[in-house]
Amino acid sequence: MAGLSSFIYNTFLRRNVTMLGTVFVSAFAMQLAFDTASQRTWDSINKGRQWKDIKHAYIQKPEEDEDEE
Repeated sequence: MAGLSSFIYNTFLRRNVTMLGTVFVSAFAMQLAFDTASQRTWDSINKGRQWKDIKHAYIQKPEEDEDEE
């Protein structure tokens, strides 16, 4: 356990620049994961009630011109 914690400290936290980079990258990754999980949860709770689910019932395809003979 001491080897792992010293590895983490020496790799990510020893210098201020690497610690700052680690914080920013971790914050970006956590935000991306949280947003994705929130969106999937919202979509599963509201399935069938969102515009993307019912759009096909309200939008009509444009009619094609018929050839006149």
